[in-house]
Amino acid sequence: MIQPDDPGAQVPVLVQQLDADLPLPSYAHPGDAGLDLHARTDVELPPGARAKVPTGIAIALPEGYAAFVHPRSGLAARHGITVVNAPGTVDAGYRGEINVILANTDTKAPAHLKRGDRVAQLVIQQVSRARLIQVDRLPGTVRGDAGFGSTGGFLPQEQATRSGGEAKS
Repeated sequence: MIQPDDPGAQVPVLVQQLDADLPLPSYAHPGDAGLDLHARTDVELPPGARAKVPTGIAIALPEGYAAFVHPRSGLAARHGITVVNAPGTVDAGYRGEINVILANTDTKAPAHLKRGDRVAQLVIQQVSRARLIQVDRLPGTVRGDAGFGSTGGFLPQEQATRSGGEAKS
């Protein structure tokens, strides 16, 4: 039995290598959360463009787990490349090739990725299934329905005026 609170626990994940010339996903360093995924094809991403990039692998996750495709920070910082639907979700029942939807957020420079380049990370996580219970009213909390920046950085206009500052918009 897998104990998720055990830092040494390893989840058994079956992997099918669809392209024998590409390396299997691997962790670059001890303690890394994500397995590196490689591009199966060369990719040219003009500024603002996106592309579905095959990785050459398919996986079978145990029930109760999902894999999440995350961007690579180095590609994002150096080239503006990100995963469009980050994180992309790979459900336990999916058996097809894992593809990554990459986008070039740079407004001027195209991005060139070569076959075999590390293009994303795959993080395996335990997930819970929800049992929805319909109610007429939710229980209250201190936060309530405040969201979308309600706790971040900018004073509302009336507070800024009272404190002698200017409200930012």
